[in-house]
Amino acid sequence: MRGGGGEPVFIEFLQLISVWAIPAMVLGIPAYGLWRGVKVYEVFVEGAEEGLRLAFRITPFLLGILVALGVFRDTGAMHLLLSGFTPLTSWLGVPPEVLPMLLIRPLSGGASLGLATEIMKTHGPDSFVGLLASTIQGSTDTTLYVLTVYFGSVGVTRVRWALPVGLAADVAGFFGAVYFCYRLFG
Repeated sequence: MRGGGGEPVFIEFLQLISVWAIPAMVLGIPAYGLWRGVKVYEVFVEGAEEGLRLAFRITPFLLGILVALGVFRDTGAMHLLLSGFTPLTSWLGVPPEVLPMLLIRPLSGGASLGLATEIMKTHGPDSFVGLLASTIQGSTDTTLYVLTVYFGSVGVTRVRWALPVGLAADVAGFFGAVYFCYRLFG
């Protein structure tokens, strides 16, 4: 069964959903709130006010991590550190082009996305290194950023096991991405 233009009906249905999903939510959520007796506008304003307070509270933490990342990269410390790991990672089969992502991804999602974009511009998105950079981007998290922003916003000063577990998960995600990219694309 086909719809107009030779496309399957299912694809047309998905396209219809993609066009109407956001307008339906923008209208549907407040309508549901009104139906349930919620003072939608007042609740929205309270939430916006709380969001602004949170943004002001986390700004110093964000600035601190961004400055530290810039200093780490611009002083050449990142390159120096990575050059020490190159023999080990080349023995493990990790392309040297993706090594900066191992260090930057836990600090900043934007910076690691910039590195991944640079890798794809240089090597191509369908190259092994480009596919690996994409997989690393999706397999790891911005652990230090998350700990700084979320723990800092609620006043937690002792992160205990969250930091080592988060970083261990990032390393596992990085090497898992390398393994699966070799299995699927290598």
